[in-house]
Amino acid sequence: MTDLRIALGAMEFGMRIDEQTSFALLDQYVDGGGEWIDTANCYAFWQDPSGHGGQSEELLGRWFAKRPGVRDRVKLATKVGCEPLWPGSFPEHTEGLSQKAVDAAVETSLRRMGVDHIDLYWAHRDDLQTPLEETVAAFGKHAAAGTIGRIGLSNYALWRVERARAIAERLGVTGPTALQMRYTYLQPRPFVRDHAHDHRFGWITDEMLDYAEQNPEQDLFAYSSLMSGGYERPDRPFHEAFDHPGSTRRLQALTEAAESLGVTRSEVVIAWLTGGSPSIIPIVGASTSAQLTTALTAARLTLPTTLRTELDEPW
Repeated sequence: MTDLRIALGAMEFGMRIDEQTSFALLDQYVDGGGEWIDTANCYAFWQDPSGHGGQSEELLGRWFAKRPGVRDRVKLATKVGCEPLWPGSFPEHTEGLSQKAVDAAVETSLRRMGVDHIDLYWAHRDDLQTPLEETVAAFGKHAAAGTIGRIGLSNYALWRVERARAIAERLGVTGPTALQMRYTYLQPRPFVRDHAHDHRFGWITDEMLDYAEQNPEQDLFAYSSLMSGGYERPDRPFHEAFDHPGSTRRLQALTEAAESLGVTRSEVVIAWLTGGSPSIIPIVGASTSAQLTTALTAARLTLPTTLRTELDEPW
C-alpha cells in the first residue's frame, strides 16, 4: 500500500451523501491510493429522524460486501462515546466510555460493517464521568482480543492522554497511539471557549505538536482542516474565532503560495499539514469526485522549503 497521508471522512455517507455517490467516492479514494477511512458509530444521528446514528457504518458494511477484497486494502477507523442515549439528548447524555458502553459499541460496529476487526478505534470524546482506568481497560481488552488494533483519543486534553498512557502501561494493556483534534492553517484566537475551538481540548496546540514530534509513535489526525470549504467559498465564512490580524496575514501568505504553485488554497493547506514536522493526517470529507481528486492530489504535493517558511512566518 502507498503511504498516502490523508483519510477519507465518511461522516455523511448514507445520509446526506446517497449510497451511489458514497460508493463511487470510496472506490475513487481506494483506487487513488488512499488507505484510512474514518467514521463513527454515531454518524450521522443529527440527520436521521430517529435521532440515532449508525448509517455511515452500515453503508460501509454494504460497500465492503459488494467489493470483495477491498477490506484488505484499507485501514478502518471508527469511534465510540458520542451516540445519543435518546433522540435530542446530545451532547449532555451520550453512551460514554464505560466498559459496558465500549463492549456494546465494538460489537455493534463490527456487525454493521461486516468486519472482524477495526484498525483504529477512537474514544470520540473524553468521558469524565467514567473512571479513566475503566475506559483504558475496556479498550485494552478488545485490543488483546484482536477486535481492535490501535487505540486513539479524540477531543482529549493532553494531560488526559498522558494519564491514559500511564494507566495502560500500569495495567499492561495497549495504550493510545493516535490523537484526533481540529486543526487547520488558520489559528483561532487564544482563550476562545466554545465546543469547536477550545484550546484546552479538541484543538491541536503547539504543545501537542511538540508532543507528537517527541513521540513519533503518536499519529496526529486533524478534522475540519478545510473549514467546510471556507478557503474557497465566500458563502462559507470562517468562524469568528478566526477573526484577528493573524488570519489576515496568513490568508495573504496562503493565497500567494497557491497562486505561485497554480493550485487552490485548500490544496496548499493539505500539503502544509501532511508535509510538516510532525506530519498531520487530515480527515477530508468529500461529496463530489472533483473534491476528492483535489484532496488526493494535494496529499502528494510537496511544498518548496521557501514557501513553507513563508507560510509559517506570518502572524
